[in-house]
Amino acid sequence: MTEPFHDDDDDAPAGPPRGALIALIAIALLVAGGLWLARTLHGVGRLQDCVMAGRSNCAPIEAPRPGN
Repeated sequence: MTEPFHDDDDDAPAGPPRGALIALIAIALLVAGGLWLARTLHGVGRLQDCVMAGRSNCAPIEAPRPGN
């Protein structure tokens, strides 16, 4: 006869896997960095398109506030 299957989890960690948490944080940082980079490149591309079209008012200039 065959013996019944026993799943021995004696060597499994007691807490949540630390490696998976580190990987999740790393992926979240990569996604956030990618979104920031995409937004920055989009803004630079719009500015370059404006300049290449021959316009002179492409970059907004903020006026200094009175009292500063």
